[in-house]
Amino acid sequence: MTIAERFNGPPGTGNGGYVCGLVAAEIGPAAQVSLYLPPPLGVPLELLHTRPGPVRLLHGDAVVAEGRPADVNIDVPAPPSYEEAAAARFELDHPFPGCFVCGPDHPDGLHILPGPVGSQLACTWRPGPHTDPVYVWAALDCPSGFACMPPGSASVLASMTARLDAPVEADGEYVVSAWKITSDARKHWGGSAIHDRSGALIACAEALWITPRPRG
Repeated sequence: MTIAERFNGPPGTGNGGYVCGLVAAEIGPAAQVSLYLPPPLGVPLELLHTRPGPVRLLHGDAVVAEGRPADVNIDVPAPPSYEEAAAARFELDHPFPGCFVCGPDHPDGLHILPGPVGSQLACTWRPGPHTDPVYVWAALDCPSGFACMPPGSASVLASMTARLDAPVEADGEYVVSAWKITSDARKHWGGSAIHDRSGALIACAEALWITPRPRG
């Protein structure tokens, strides 16, 4: 497989949630996926399922990502209403404005830009053509980072554990919400969820984000 250039996160690398979703597609609706290297774009990669072992995404001999089935039990808080999420406004300095998921400058991205609603972040989402589960994983990715990473940092996704309970529909109206779980030095944990307009849970995730060490 090859990750197309448009599915970028930080410049020149694949969006972490999207790449985790590619690996999870070989596992099932509940999976844990770790990222070990920045996913390269536009180059041949191998998706290897070592039954009964993990699924690995390889770039040559290097392991880019590794996933396995998971029991996903996430304490998901009640989401904001659709109207509250629609009124929320993104207020952070964006570290990667060209990101496929959350970048306001991406020409055909998901444009998921959550703003504060009480103790959570939230926004609305209409999937349009992005109904494949890989896009659901992507949609769960960036909001959790904004919820837990230190302000002004450029933390990167290290792992996601997610459960997809129901498919999203092209013309559906959804609330994407996120919340901070905890931090420990450079490690930060955040949760995210997608609910439909009635409040039914569609998908949820817990993610680990890491702030790189300062250079020099």
